[in-house]
Amino acid sequence: MKKVTVVITARASYSRIKSVLQALKKNKLINLEIVLKASALVDNYGSILKYLEEDNLDVNYKIYSLFNTQDISFQVKTTGIGMVELSNYLRSSNPDLVITIADRFETIATAIAASYMNIPLVHIQGGEDTGNIDNKVRNAITFLSDYHFVSNKEAKAKLVSMQVETDKIFNLGCPSIDLVNIALQGKIDNDSLYNFYSWSGEKVDLEKEYIVVMQHSVTNEGGSKAQIEMTIKAIERLKMPTIWFWPNVDSGTDGISKGLRLFNKSNPDFPITFLKSLGPQDFLKLISKSRTLIGNSSVGIRESSYIGLPVVNIGSRQEKRIRARNVIDVDYDSEEIYSAIKKQLAIKNYKKSTIYGSGDSGEKIANQICRILEL
Repeated sequence: MKKVTVVITARASYSRIKSVLQALKKNKLINLEIVLKASALVDNYGSILKYLEEDNLDVNYKIYSLFNTQDISFQVKTTGIGMVELSNYLRSSNPDLVITIADRFETIATAIAASYMNIPLVHIQGGEDTGNIDNKVRNAITFLSDYHFVSNKEAKAKLVSMQVETDKIFNLGCPSIDLVNIALQGKIDNDSLYNFYSWSGEKVDLEKEYIVVMQHSVTNEGGSKAQIEMTIKAIERLKMPTIWFWPNVDSGTDGISKGLRLFNKSNPDFPITFLKSLGPQDFLKLISKSRTLIGNSSVGIRESSYIGLPVVNIGSRQEKRIRARNVIDVDYDSEEIYSAIKKQLAIKNYKKSTIYGSGDSGEKIANQICRILEL
């Protein structure tokens, strides 16, 4: 048997790897180990422990590395603690391969630890371009990685331009697209949603029309409170039932949180539900049945393109990522945001795009990993 260690650092990363985990677990020649660390273990930012339990995926090790402060140095300290703790685990576990996911700041700790300990490293979702500091993290992980699983041909071309060996790059699509087809079946039950998941505010009736908002801070810009206030003004003017997801743990998150709390306090009767997280399939089901998705999450660019969901993308966080026709880009301006939402509400849905894959990436990636391990 060969041992494969997958390190998951945040709620969004689980949907990016879930179908790969399930495919690897089925293989009797693979000993799959799952390590959770940083915000993936913190309830305030969407702990994913219960989702893994629901999916019958065992967690082998937990690293509580998230520095609980909004000081600009917290990302540095979180990364440092993550490297130290993960190196201890890798030394005792001695895996044949380590997998790290995407581009959040916590992921670089995995890449550094595996590289310096001479353990082959697989990177999921390299080669993409965005408009914030994640670019630096993603590209740094690319140079530290041995094998690269990209989501589209443009990402592959980017890695080739970075002089990555072409026989180490595999364009097999995004595993999160695998979950969409499953998620589009059936509906979410109001009672089960509000009983199981962490929420506050009014209970939005999911049988009626609603919108979803997901807006995170842009770590290299600042002014996150002023930015979120522009979005709040547009949503308030819209007066439509709203599901609003709490932001990721990033520098500037505190400003967004303050803005949302002030809005909720001064508008107690506004039809809005605040959620910290959802399981990957429930989340995709929720957004797929919404009228439009608003904010700056990569979900609006990636999964929403396959769903054909109308999206209003705000600001620079996703500005360089390739997108389908379902996205309208706007600045941090309440009038622009409001007008774009109104345009998207007039469109029921867009034609499905496969620019990020066709829904079969998990099995393909797992099979290629087996070939890398000579199984």
